[in-house]
Amino acid sequence: MGAPRASLPTEVATHSRGGGGAWTEPLAGTSRAQILRNVSSAAASREILHHVTATGTSFVTSSRAQRIRAGVSGLHPGYFALVMATGIMSIGTSTAGVGWLSLSLLWLAVICYLVLVLLLACRLIAFRDDLVNDLSDPARAFGFFTFVAATNVIGARLVGDGHREVVVGLLAVSSLAWLFLGYLIPAMVAHRPRTDPALRGVNGSWFIWVVASQSIAVLAATLEPQVEVGRRELALVAVFSWSVGLFLYGTVGVLVVVRLLLFKIQPAEVTPPYWVAMGATAISVVAGSKIVEMAKAPMVTATSALIAGLAVLFWAFGTWLIPALLAVGYWRHVRHRVPLVYEPSMWSIVFPLGMYGVGSAYLGEVDDLPIVNAIGHAEIWVALAVWAIVFGAMLSHLTRTLFRADAPPS
Repeated sequence: MGAPRASLPTEVATHSRGGGGAWTEPLAGTSRAQILRNVSSAAASREILHHVTATGTSFVTSSRAQRIRAGVSGLHPGYFALVMATGIMSIGTSTAGVGWLSLSLLWLAVICYLVLVLLLACRLIAFRDDLVNDLSDPARAFGFFTFVAATNVIGARLVGDGHREVVVGLLAVSSLAWLFLGYLIPAMVAHRPRTDPALRGVNGSWFIWVVASQSIAVLAATLEPQVEVGRRELALVAVFSWSVGLFLYGTVGVLVVVRLLLFKIQPAEVTPPYWVAMGATAISVVAGSKIVEMAKAPMVTATSALIAGLAVLFWAFGTWLIPALLAVGYWRHVRHRVPLVYEPSMWSIVFPLGMYGVGSAYLGEVDDLPIVNAIGHAEIWVALAVWAIVFGAMLSHLTRTLFRADAPPS
């Protein structure tokens, strides 16, 4: 059994279990919000929050029902990235011509989406304080935008199967959620009572705001050729959300760089969501390419040349980011020996890899770039392998933490 961490009070000491420790008995059945209210040290609160919700740490409880309850109360806001990753792999395998696998992944994505929507509703009803706390936490709040992106990824996959009415409904839901969260979350983060500046909480998950914006552009532009009425309106929505996403990428990028320059970053803080910086460029490529292909409309005509050029620039910058992100992963896990264990944010690696593959394949086809197209098709299979590994790790984690036989605390 490992020694308690020096930065934590003795009543919240943990012990290691394969990289994902279990809380000691004084915390049995306690929600994350209750723990944070009972800890006077702000630094200790952040440390607890990191261990409980970012590294897969789970509460020791006396029954399976209590463990499930604790899991729902602490549900990671960014868990819809699981749906994003599975959905983009469905699109990717469809692009690669493996129809049966694409359909299987689509059904899995839909099931995961419905389960997560149900869990989110349960959390809103039964654990509202925890949910509100996450909405104002700069380190976690932007994970809620994964709901928007997940909705649109499923919609983009369903367009090819002819489910236009369903897709229109998904686009309406995601657009409303994007507008609502886009104003709510920054306001709540800015006005959250704190001792540390909000800039300290900036991380890669903020780029999910960009992905959500561009996912609306992708779905609107994908749906536009399939409808007879409302094509100009869809063109307006696509160009509008793509343009907003472009400015958001610049804003978030500046904030992340300033945070890295002003505050010393620890290896444990370089979490998987930083990969979303690359994923945001990839989905911007797809959105831009699809906008250029839309039927002529005033908004498209005015911006198509600019968007086409910027799509290529986004692809180049996203490609440049991949070696840098791999180097950071080496620095984190090899040089500083941060355990590589399952955590919900790992899906924030899978989606960017899949999105880069799909984006490269699409850009190569649209602009007649054989090398880019070949890179995209190869990357799709790399992303699928990573998806399979992370999905297996997730099943193992859920089995171990939620559905194991009842046992007394170690």
